[in-house]
Amino acid sequence: MKIAIYPGSFDPITKGHLDILKTGAGIFDKVIIAVARNSEKKGFLSVDERVKLIRESVKDIENVEVDSFEGLTIEYAKRKNAQILIRGLRAVSDFEYELQLSQANSALCSDIKTVFLTTKPKYNFISSSTIKEIFINNGDISKFVPEPVFEFLKTRNVS
Repeated sequence: MKIAIYPGSFDPITKGHLDILKTGAGIFDKVIIAVARNSEKKGFLSVDERVKLIRESVKDIENVEVDSFEGLTIEYAKRKNAQILIRGLRAVSDFEYELQLSQANSALCSDIKTVFLTTKPKYNFISSSTIKEIFINNGDISKFVPEPVFEFLKTRNVS
């Protein structure tokens, strides 16, 4: 069974993330979308909120599991018996950082490979940071995030 980990902060998850996830789910037997916990970093959404919203957003994709982890992604992947790490690319500018990250992971564990997946062009400009900026400034984020995220954020106070 080919198990892939799709790690990230997903703060919040976007339609671009989901596009990459759906592609990965079509390739691998199981994809674990894994929300990274960083106790030193204050998130826009809590990790528990992110996990809940992602679960709601992916409930129709049978071979996707949602989890969270702390520490090195490669160690988490080993614990989950994963063979693949999925990394998303929106633009060429993402590639240099992602390449360095994949090489570091390979140096830590050469058995786990990194696969780069690109999102559809209509999602190239969408990032969690962009979503947060639009939301904080009272802009409409409905076309950039899954419905459960949009509904949840509508109830949230911007200030």
